[in-house]
Amino acid sequence: MIHNSARRKIRQGSITVQAAILMVVLLAVVALAVDVGTLYIGRTELQRTADASAMAAAWELLEARAASSKIPTAKLESQVRAQAREFAKLNSEDSARLSLGREDVELGYLSNPSDPASSFQTGGSQQPNAVHVEVKRTADRNGRLPLYFARVLGFTNSAVAAEATAALNVNFKGFQAPSDGSNLPILPFALDLETWNELLAGSGKDEFRYDAKTGKVLPGKDGMREFNLYPQDTGSGGNRGTVDIGNPANSVGDIARQITGGITPADLDYVGGKLEFNAEGKLYLNGDPGISASLGKSIGKITGQARMVPVFSDVTGNGNASTFTIVKFVGIRVMQTELAGGDKRVIVQPAGVITLGGIPSDDPHTEFIYSPVRLVR
Repeated sequence: MIHNSARRKIRQGSITVQAAILMVVLLAVVALAVDVGTLYIGRTELQRTADASAMAAAWELLEARAASSKIPTAKLESQVRAQAREFAKLNSEDSARLSLGREDVELGYLSNPSDPASSFQTGGSQQPNAVHVEVKRTADRNGRLPLYFARVLGFTNSAVAAEATAALNVNFKGFQAPSDGSNLPILPFALDLETWNELLAGSGKDEFRYDAKTGKVLPGKDGMREFNLYPQDTGSGGNRGTVDIGNPANSVGDIARQITGGITPADLDYVGGKLEFNAEGKLYLNGDPGISASLGKSIGKITGQARMVPVFSDVTGNGNASTFTIVKFVGIRVMQTELAGGDKRVIVQPAGVITLGGIPSDDPHTEFIYSPVRLVR
């Protein structure tokens, strides 16, 4: 027979063994909880770094594309990668100086950045409009993330990574009122398609340059040829190149307002709320009396600024009764204006325009026009 004292000793021994086992299990649970949290925080901070680096790199890409259509690809890639690396360091997690390898920053093309499933294409003929960044902590790059309590189980560190893609839209089939209530930077002037195509083919002079630091237009070459937006002949009697985007009874004052401030949501209400090309790739706008000398002061106020203008392939009718067949919108910058005297001119050059309100499309009808950068995935 086992006495009560002996039984108590046996129970105490069993409890001690169970307590020891439970302590090990408890330590394992604590290790798991703490280090899972460490991994979660580490990956979250890496994701923040990847997002910031991708956004910064994509903005660098956008600004380079908006500044020049002829920037060498190698130079462009170098600039974009340098910007991504810089922001990776500025947003490094755990105060570490995270680095990005060349393979960690990719420039590519998304046919439709609004579609999360759109494939990221590299090495094609399309100009890049997206940047993919991967930030990682591995044995080969930045060191693996150290663990703490899990060391008792033999796990000292873990590899973690995060990636992000930022892009800009370059393909649009029209424009609508921006979601933030701002105006569309559209000049109510019509540019003929022939002049635009000849310019892109190499015609025109290169006599002015834009200084982005001062916002001023200066004499000199910048590799972008200019042309005269002031129409010598639109093919429509009584019309001198302006189009009606707004109240049909608008005045010179309305045109002046649109020149300096853009097309308002209220203006768009008169044309169905948006300027969108139809299935045939055409948009019809009525004509106005034209660019008069009284508008010279308003155009002069936007010298150096970028605007969008509609490009027409055909015009019928006369004066206010004319109809322009618009086939695209293009980005330009006003370089010089003179509407007094016989030598009337509104000298412009192609320039990138960054705007909200674009209606994305796989069948674009725009050139030199871009959306702001945003994270797409």
